[in-house]
Amino acid sequence: MPLPPEPAWFPAKRSGWGWGLPSRWQGWACLLGYFAALGAGLRWLLPGHEKLFMTLMPAMSAGLVGICWWKGEAPGWRWGNR
Repeated sequence: MPLPPEPAWFPAKRSGWGWGLPSRWQGWACLLGYFAALGAGLRWLLPGHEKLFMTLMPAMSAGLVGICWWKGEAPGWRWGNR
């Protein structure tokens, strides 16, 4: 017998396209890790290493979107009438 599907870490937004705030602790851990890495980059990379920061920031953001896509509900346009 197959296992039941794991609940999504990131639910789809009620209106618009994309994901809302995390609904499980794993999603909150990913979001917290993203903001911690962003803060560390602001603190230690920006004074003098702007090019490296401007390269890493989009890469980290793309990684977060990838995790949302993988572990979240399927994104799609919603009009708010769920």
